[in-house]
Amino acid sequence: MTVDSLSERFRSFSLNECRGSSRLYECLAEEIANDAEVLVMSEHANPGQPIPNLLLGAVHYLLQDSQHPLKQFYPSLTANPAMPEKAFPWFKDFCRIHEKGIKQLITKKLVQTNEVRRCAYLYPVFCHIYQQSGRPLSLIELGCSAGLQLLWDKYAYRYGNGLMVGNANARLVLSSEVRGDRLPLLRKSPPVAERIGIDLHISNLDDPVDYAWLKALIWPEHQTRRTAFERAAYQYENEAAHLELIEGNGVELLEHVAAGISYESTICVFHTHVANQIPAEEKRKLLNRIKHISEKREIFHIYNNMYDRLLHLDRHSAGKETHGTVGSTDGHGSWFEWRLGQQEKH
Repeated sequence: MTVDSLSERFRSFSLNECRGSSRLYECLAEEIANDAEVLVMSEHANPGQPIPNLLLGAVHYLLQDSQHPLKQFYPSLTANPAMPEKAFPWFKDFCRIHEKGIKQLITKKLVQTNEVRRCAYLYPVFCHIYQQSGRPLSLIELGCSAGLQLLWDKYAYRYGNGLMVGNANARLVLSSEVRGDRLPLLRKSPPVAERIGIDLHISNLDDPVDYAWLKALIWPEHQTRRTAFERAAYQYENEAAHLELIEGNGVELLEHVAAGISYESTICVFHTHVANQIPAEEKRKLLNRIKHISEKREIFHIYNNMYDRLLHLDRHSAGKETHGTVGSTDGHGSWFEWRLGQQEKH
């Protein structure tokens, strides 16, 4: 990747993803876009990975155990952070000092943010699927990281109307705003038969290195996300035995995994903010494999970032397909739209 294309990636990241969400990362990414030295360092990133997230995550990870002055700008690492507009010179100095460590991290690590608040829009989607199928759900998550989203029915949810749904005894309560003039049907959690996750690298929450890396991927200002992650990790300790996490290529393994699932349940293949890391040819293979599975049984596919940023729900059964759009979603799950039943195409 050329320096110019890298520059554009960081500029787009600053404007389209960080603005209004992380002032520190907005400022840093804007400065990185104009700094050839840091851009060249980011060239070592794992192929196919979102480079700005990876570089900033690597610095955040190394900074946790450092006393470098850059730390004073990170709300996650200091009680009274300094002005983010003044952070870049210290950021560049930190990158120079830790160049070797940063390159090692971005070469080996993956952006595997276990953003559990995305479960706030998955919950009504799975309720919608259960209403249609009437069978327990067998979940297959592609790009599952540590598998925290596979436990979506173990959390509680609040959608701004004062009502709470999900697990009434949950340690973690996730709040999200439903935008637009349509509301999802919020019912009792549907039964889950199996929870299977597939990832190129399974993140082990019992491993301090993996745990610290996942926390470092959470943006510095996002204390709510950090708290949600910590509480979900606590929930994971009690539910890990109910998860089957498989290391490997999810596209290649999908049909084999699906073949082992009981016909008494409904298969739900889902992935959130993963498809942007999947090459175009692999995306085509994934869709073809889902269609092949549907020749023998019904299968639902929940996804975003395949073609656009919207959340989609496809239903495949006996050669027939229904394509629905859930709507726009915030990348971290703080809000979502609900369009199902409004724009479905047959």
